[in-house]
Amino acid sequence: MALNEPLNRKLRMALVGGGQGSFIGRVHSIAACLDNRATLVAGALSSNPERAKASAPDYGIAEDRAYTSYQEMLEAELKLPEGERIDFVSIATPNHVHFEVADAAIKAGFNVVCDKPMTFDLAQAEQLLETVQANDAVFALSHNYTGYPLVRQAREMIASGELGEINAVRAQYIQGWLRTSLEEEDQKQAAWRTDPSKSGAAGAFGDIATHAYNLGRYMTGLFPDQVSCSLKTFVEGRKLDDYGTAVIRYENGALGTVTASQISHGRENDLEIEIDGTKGSLRWRQENPNEMIYRQNGKAHQILTRDPNAPFMNSMGAAACRLPSGHPEAFFEAFANVYASAFDAMAERAAGKSVEKKDTVYTNCYDGVEGMYFIQQCVASSGENAAWVPLKHEAARR
Repeated sequence: MALNEPLNRKLRMALVGGGQGSFIGRVHSIAACLDNRATLVAGALSSNPERAKASAPDYGIAEDRAYTSYQEMLEAELKLPEGERIDFVSIATPNHVHFEVADAAIKAGFNVVCDKPMTFDLAQAEQLLETVQANDAVFALSHNYTGYPLVRQAREMIASGELGEINAVRAQYIQGWLRTSLEEEDQKQAAWRTDPSKSGAAGAFGDIATHAYNLGRYMTGLFPDQVSCSLKTFVEGRKLDDYGTAVIRYENGALGTVTASQISHGRENDLEIEIDGTKGSLRWRQENPNEMIYRQNGKAHQILTRDPNAPFMNSMGAAACRLPSGHPEAFFEAFANVYASAFDAMAERAAGKSVEKKDTVYTNCYDGVEGMYFIQQCVASSGENAAWVPLKHEAARR
């Protein structure tokens, strides 16, 4: 099959952010190009014009398409012939820049893949949703953990009723890298993540608890109703939370917990989720992503491994695999699966088809609004001594 039919070519990518010292920008560029369906041709890689230009050779971006601002990039790309200009913009900046870039790119007619959380605050998220609804561009949010084959396996298992009614969801994301005040040592990643003017109202909860919360929503499909949350800052002088726990009441009566830490010694990227249903339970860990434990009372525990040819793999899980069993697939491949799903939608748009915006395999703008509402309500609850507050966002469900 030709690449990205009916385009029959690679999609042309632009990257905003991701300049020297960035982690996630490099991940976006690798993931987008992993399946040979895209090529990085342009970028506005830093808010610092000199750094933006200096970073371009690291990505192989030609000098004439190494822009010093996203505004310059969008304007210049629109002037190019349609057969040369970019197809989509990937946003890999600190949170406070997400909205302005995404909003401008969509209004200019370009597709967007944006890093999480979607925006700086809920008001921006709701405004961006209006922009997405009013335009035909594809918008995807890079909650990359939803791209793991066994996560998608679990999603289909739950949707088909294999676990029965879901009673409980326990998700946690535990790190230890901010145990000390790295932000005071000019460490770039720590500096913006602990700065409320760049990160937003939450620290660890805005950075990694959103992944844990989103994973539960993605796998179970349960709608939240209320949340009670306690956030804590343990490192003296830090302006945002570095630890917290939320309890969630779902509409079907299930209970959920989300715990996030960035101050737990020796912990790296320990994202884990357990889901209890009336017929069975699942457990999956991101640090061992090619195995998932399936349990039923009275039966031997099963370890489901990532194997695209195994009879126990369902269609969604198998479709997310690239390699035979025994060859580990992990972070980059999962990230690339988010891009692959978004590319399918971009190709449909290019074919003149109406693009689904809400019921998508990749996380979308509606999911992004839910994520921002989760952050806002957790901060609000914590400020009221863990009071129960609403977690049902009607606009994100329409």
